[in-house]
Amino acid sequence: MRSLAITLVLPVVFVASAAAFQASTVSRLNSRVALSSRLFISNFFQSNSNESKTAPQLPKDVKDAVSKCRDGVQKGLEGRISRMDVEFPVGTKFGIEKNSKKTKGGKLLSAMAAEDNSSADSGITRDMLETSDRELARLFVDMFQPVGGNNIAVVFSDDSLKDLAMESWKGDPTASCRIMSITKGGGGKKTKSAIKGMGGGKKKQKLGFAAKMNEEFSDESSGPFKLPENCEVALFVAPTAKDLIKIQNICKDVGMGTLVVLLNARLDLMKKSQEVDEYFQKEFEKVYYLSIAPQIASPGCLLYRAYPNDWILARKPKVGVPKTVCTFPNRPSEDDCKIAYESIKIGDMEKGVEEVLGNVATWLK
Repeated sequence: MRSLAITLVLPVVFVASAAAFQASTVSRLNSRVALSSRLFISNFFQSNSNESKTAPQLPKDVKDAVSKCRDGVQKGLEGRISRMDVEFPVGTKFGIEKNSKKTKGGKLLSAMAAEDNSSADSGITRDMLETSDRELARLFVDMFQPVGGNNIAVVFSDDSLKDLAMESWKGDPTASCRIMSITKGGGGKKTKSAIKGMGGGKKKQKLGFAAKMNEEFSDESSGPFKLPENCEVALFVAPTAKDLIKIQNICKDVGMGTLVVLLNARLDLMKKSQEVDEYFQKEFEKVYYLSIAPQIASPGCLLYRAYPNDWILARKPKVGVPKTVCTFPNRPSEDDCKIAYESIKIGDMEKGVEEVLGNVATWLK
């Protein structure tokens, strides 16, 4: 998990200040770093051995959450972590895209339950889910612009999601990256190139039936999908359980010199084999996590962590700011959450329990 040599401290800025971020970054790079012919990520991040844990604080809103996420990623890079897992609340509205507004209210349900746009039980549509995931990816693309767009791969689950990102980010110089899909198909448009700004691709050779079946269901390595040879940062956006198997093999292929980040993978909610589960739990560090806690053990509570700080079990009442229930040096188990929850004084709890996913919606509004 730990391999990257780090040489630049990322500034904590929101995407609205992307231009200023790029200008200041270039200035620092010119004075601190001698660029090689290939822009390895290790050339851009400065290690700081004086960094240490600070008292964890809950994010106040979306902007603060993004700031804390950036800081957690930066600290992770300084700690030479090359396998990261980042998770924001389902449907978080970052307000990056023009047609996306940070509006109040709305239930936030598990991504696993949002099967279609018209679900009567869901307060969030699939479009909203996809927009939130895409906006988070956009923030990370901006964050890693110093390594060069050709060295950043943003990998979506299918072609349709890839096409939406290409359309949304078209013409934005701060969104320079290679946009790809890990699975062929998915209703996407046929494009000459799956890589933003890379021009037309070669004509695809037709495959026979047997070859198509082998390509689709082969268990060997990562199948037809591979990251570009010069890829230094790979962002996998909301991967499926099937995608995880491919990502596991991709990680083995590229080695620890390539930074691999899972964005909103929601590993805890995903049904997967024990082998795959153990691999991602062991190899990937949760550098930023804000999601629900075990609800049977701690109803109405949330878990929060920004690397390298401790984990927080928190509860958001209907009125007032989120309250920290307990902190843990490591991710708390269900039993840990239960014990902490039961230690809350009766006077600190309102009558009844608010719906937890609604809590997240009102927290980051």
